Amino acid sequence: MSAIAFQSVSKVYQTAKGPFQALNNVSLDIEEGEFFGLLGPNGAGKTSLISILAGLARASSGSVKVLGSDVREDYANARRKLGIVPQELVFDPFFNVRESLRIQSGYFGVKNNDAWIDELLESLGLADKATANMRQLSGGMKRRVLVAQALVHKPPIIVLDEPTAGVDVELRQTLWQFVSKLNKQGHTVLLTTHYLEEAEALCNRIAMLRSGHVVALSTMAELLQGSSSNVLQFKTDGMLPADLAAQARITGRIVQLPASSAADVERILGQLRTAGVVVEDLEIRRADLEDVFLQVMARDAVVDHATTQLGAGVAR
Repeated sequence: MSAIAFQSVSKVYQTAKGPFQALNNVSLDIEEGEFFGLLGPNGAGKTSLISILAGLARASSGSVKVLGSDVREDYANARRKLGIVPQELVFDPFFNVRESLRIQSGYFGVKNNDAWIDELLESLGLADKATANMRQLSGGMKRRVLVAQALVHKPPIIVLDEPTAGVDVELRQTLWQFVSKLNKQGHTVLLTTHYLEEAEALCNRIAMLRSGHVVALSTMAELLQGSSSNVLQFKTDGMLPADLAAQARITGRIVQLPASSAADVERILGQLRTAGVVVEDLEIRRADLEDVFLQVMARDAVVDHATTQLGAGVAR
């Protein structure tokens, strides 16, 4: 049995400008015990998919099951099996941290839960904040409490929706150590994140969404092995030739260019010399998940454009 099964899920929102299709026939299974990554640019449909899984939105068509429980027909059991950490910082300002966790336990009918609450507080670096009012906590501490609330009923499936957005390095390390421990104990983890280095380090399998479609679904190893390019990386203060600039990923002084062969490296360096561009810290590295992600998104964008042009031609 799959931990989570999305079967032909579509979602259409009615807007002032007309219907908007956020998800289009999405099908994928997440197996028990997996650490699964769901990636995509803003507007790809990730939040819609998580909202349908959580019961916060209804699919226009298709079905979602959590360990065999349909999220619509058997919603109570489905929700007991999920622990969801949302993107937004949502908290009750009238209670302290421990009280918030006890109340959350009560929502799921869990009694005498103080031993597990103590372990959560200790593991997430909240032990010294147990009696602090939620209003007194920093954004990072509130994020830790959200994680604790999601885990307080010991769900077999943990859903992390951008859990480290805008938080410090210490929290990231603490969170990933704890979640990785839970995953090794058998918990299934579904992660959405824009920090692709986190996904590469943690996830066994990855699905990539674009415009409501699944455009890639594979193991991490297969995705990285399937990339045909190495990457030529260097630093420069110079202006790149136009054709190199068009394919470069530039972050400040750091330039990264795809180079699938030694001939590509020689060609790029020759163009830089001819243009008088001085480079520093030159290196060649293997493509990482960010490189693969950008390749997949660029490839799919070309397909989208061709489909749109074909549709326009048919319409004419």
